[in-house]
Amino acid sequence: MADSKSDAAKEHSLLTKFIPHLDRHLVFPLLNFLEEETPEDEDISHITQLKYGLLKETNMSDFVGDLYAQLNNLNEKPAEYTKKREEVLAKREKYEEETEKIQQLLGDADVVNNLRSDKQANLNYLKETHGVTTEMVERLYEYGQFQYSCGDYGSAGDLLYQFRILSTDNDKVNAASWGKLASDILTTNWESALEEVMKLKESIDTRLFSNPLAQLQHRTWLIHWSLFPMFNHEAARDQITELLFSQPFINTIQVSCPWILRYLAAAVITNRNRPGAKGGFPYGNYQKQVKDLVRVVRQEGYEYSDPVTAFIKALYIDFDFEEAQRRLLEADDILKSDFFLVSASETFLDAARHLISESYCKIHQRIDIK
Repeated sequence: MADSKSDAAKEHSLLTKFIPHLDRHLVFPLLNFLEEETPEDEDISHITQLKYGLLKETNMSDFVGDLYAQLNNLNEKPAEYTKKREEVLAKREKYEEETEKIQQLLGDADVVNNLRSDKQANLNYLKETHGVTTEMVERLYEYGQFQYSCGDYGSAGDLLYQFRILSTDNDKVNAASWGKLASDILTTNWESALEEVMKLKESIDTRLFSNPLAQLQHRTWLIHWSLFPMFNHEAARDQITELLFSQPFINTIQVSCPWILRYLAAAVITNRNRPGAKGGFPYGNYQKQVKDLVRVVRQEGYEYSDPVTAFIKALYIDFDFEEAQRRLLEADDILKSDFFLVSASETFLDAARHLISESYCKIHQRIDIK
C-alpha cells in the first residue's frame, strides 16, 4: 500500500513542470520537501545532485561546497570554495561601502518625508541636497542581486525595494519587483508577497500590453510564483483564486500550464467553508467559481488530468458518485505528497466529502444512510 502511494505520488509529481517557471532559489524549498518525503532507506543522492546543479552558479559558496563534498564523499569541501567565500565577503564589503550613504538617507525619516511620487524630482532633490548620483542608485540594484545570490533574502528584498523608490529605469524596476517577490516568498513575508503579486499583475497588463507573447510568459511565471502565498497565507487564498479565474489568467492556464488546474480545484474546494472576505456570505461567488472550474476541467480533460481534476469530473460532469469517492482517495495521496497542498489535504478531504453528500442529495429522493 505504501509503495502504491509513493508510485502514485511520483506519477503525478509536477516538479519537472514547475522548474522551468521558477527562479532557482524558489525550486530549493520544493527539493527540500522532496527529500523530507523520501523514505530513509532510499537513496537521495539524485536530490543532492539537483541541489548542487541548482545552486552552483550562486554565491552560496559554503553551502555549495558542502553539497560537493557530500556528492564526492569528501570529509571537507575543497579549498576553491573557501577561496570563493573570501571573494564573496570582499565583494559584499565593497558593495556595503558604496551603498552606505544612500541606505542611510533612505532610512532617515526626514529625508523620506520629502520624497514625492515623481521619481525624477526625488533624484534631483537627493542630488542637490545630499550629492546622490544615478550610479549610487544602480549600486542598490546590484547589491540587492548580489545579496539574493548569497541567500540573504531579507537584505536583498530591502535593497530592491529602496532601488524601486528612486530608479527611473522601468526594465530594472520590473526585474527588481520579481526579485522582491522572490525575497518575500523565501522569507515567508506573505502579506508583502501578495502585494507584489498584484503589482506584477498590473505591470504585465500595462507594460507588456503590445506584446501578447511576453504577457503569456510573464503570466505563466506569476501563476507559479503566486502558489507560494496562495497556500501559505489564508488572506491570499481568495484574492489569488479570483486572479487565476480572471479571463487573462484562465486563458494562460489553458494555453501554457493546464496542471495549475490541480491547485485551482484544491483552492475552490477548500474555500467552501471559509467565511467571505467582505460580504460574510460568499456562497454565490463560490458557486460561480465551481461552475468556472467545471467548465475548464471539461475543456482541458484531453490536455491534463490527475486524481484531483478527475474527482471534479466524476462529481460534476459524470455524476458518478462511486467514481468520485475512488478519485477522492487517490487525490488524498496526491495532495499529501504535493509541496503546495500538503497543509490543505485534510481540509480538502472534509470539504470534498461534503460536496459528494450535497450533490447526491440534490438528485436523489431517498438515501441509504450507510
